[in-house]
Amino acid sequence: MTMTGTAEVLRPGDQDYDRSRQVWNAMFDRRPAMIVRCRTVQDVVGAVRDAREQGLEVSVRCGGHSAAGFGVTDGGLMIDLTPMGAASVDPARRRARVQGGALLGALDEAAQRHGLATTAGNVSHTGVGGLTLGGGMGWLARRYGLACDNVVSYQLVTADGDVRTVSADEHPELFWGLRGGGGNFGIVTEFEFALHDTGTEALVVECTFTGDRRREAMRRWRDEHLTAPRQATFTAATAPGTLTLGYVWTGPDTGYRPTFTNGGVERRMPMSYLQLQRRDDTDGRHALRRYGRSHYLKSMPDAAVDAFIAAGEHCGAGLQGYGGAIADVAEDATAFGHRDTMFEFGAGSSWTDPADDDARRDGARAAAALLEPFAGGVYVNSLGEEGAAGVRRAYPPAKLARLTALKDRYDPSNVFHLNQNITPTGDHS
Repeated sequence: MTMTGTAEVLRPGDQDYDRSRQVWNAMFDRRPAMIVRCRTVQDVVGAVRDAREQGLEVSVRCGGHSAAGFGVTDGGLMIDLTPMGAASVDPARRRARVQGGALLGALDEAAQRHGLATTAGNVSHTGVGGLTLGGGMGWLARRYGLACDNVVSYQLVTADGDVRTVSADEHPELFWGLRGGGGNFGIVTEFEFALHDTGTEALVVECTFTGDRRREAMRRWRDEHLTAPRQATFTAATAPGTLTLGYVWTGPDTGYRPTFTNGGVERRMPMSYLQLQRRDDTDGRHALRRYGRSHYLKSMPDAAVDAFIAAGEHCGAGLQGYGGAIADVAEDATAFGHRDTMFEFGAGSSWTDPADDDARRDGARAAAALLEPFAGGVYVNSLGEEGAAGVRRAYPPAKLARLTALKDRYDPSNVFHLNQNITPTGDHS
């Protein structure tokens, strides 16, 4: 083990090497030639330049939640941002500065000390960087927009090792691309977020239906989503014989009572916002094999309701409501696409035995196939190994062309390609 600047360099056989290369999806077991654990912006600059000089493939790891395990290269140089995990809050200005290696929990905890928050995913051990660069859905998105809509500025290390401040006033076209275009244009070492006065309360409501009651209840749930207050994010989950419909409410309970819960077994769970953000955390976060498929649904006709219920016979599947402040932002204002989405659909599972891989993947694919006739795009952060076809689903053609022009300008050699890749014009690999 050696040191470069303030960075710690790990190689195979070093203490902490195996722990540092673990990712959330245990299906990927990659071994970098070296892991550079960065503590400063200059450490990141040095790692990028060293990788290019040595001809090594670059990967960037923060929370490690990429479904395809992109945070870890096989045989290349992995830039580990986890030592850069701090978040600080200016409550008077309602701003947060968050280092590029921070997890969502660090941002939530720092902001909630002042009753503030910003949209920050659904799982506290997700990395701020990956979530935000792909758009950033979360329980506050219907109120305040996606995580990327709340970024004021980025500090970015580009493929040539330069450090740039990117905002609406500085490099505005790059600012457009960073809001939804993923990690294609560089490594973000600091985010500045706008915060909101959210308070510290939250409520989760779930209502279970079985048998013939499922179809009618879900149609009511779908219809009431269209007029629901922005504090409410509607959710649904289907499994063999069972349908769970509900919503997550952020802020004080105002007495909102939708009618779709009638006839079901209802559970009302008041909790703090921090408890809500940790509710879906997994204890064995880096020990499970995972696979999923996802769609955006622009509408949900009755046939799609039936398809969703049937999907539960193949694999656990869920829906999360969009709309509200997400749709307030003009479609061409950011790289993030499909702002007219009604629901995001996801099907998937987690397991431990590699012998179950084929059956688990087949179940998720079969469930997703039932909803495919109603699909209208996909969330880039939900993609796995779909490659260029998945990227084309995530970005409409005009948006993809604009992202490609940015890639040609800032990373024509495709240094940052371990991601849902925007391929530069000259790259035919």
